[in-house]
Amino acid sequence: MSRRALILPDLGLGDRPISVSMWLVDRGVQVFEGDPLVELLAGEATVDLPSPATGVLVKKLATEDDVVRVGQRLAVIETLDDEEPAG
Repeated sequence: MSRRALILPDLGLGDRPISVSMWLVDRGVQVFEGDPLVELLAGEATVDLPSPATGVLVKKLATEDDVVRVGQRLAVIETLDDEEPAG
C-alpha cells in the first residue's frame, strides 16, 4: 500500500481566500480517481476537488471553514498500488 495526498492546486482565482466549504466523502470511505472529495469556496465561486487516486480516504488535513492555500495538503488517500507517495 502507498499513500497519495490531495493537494490544493492553483485554481486561477487570484488572491481570493479559499476555504473548505464541505467534505463530500467521510474518512474511511473508498474513493475512485476523479471522484469529488471536497468542495472549496472562493468568493462566489465553488470548486469540487477530485480524488488524485483510487483508494480509501484515511485522513482529512483541513476541516470545514479552514482557509487553505495553494500547495497545501488537504487529505491523504491510501492506495493499493505503488502510486506517488503523500510525502
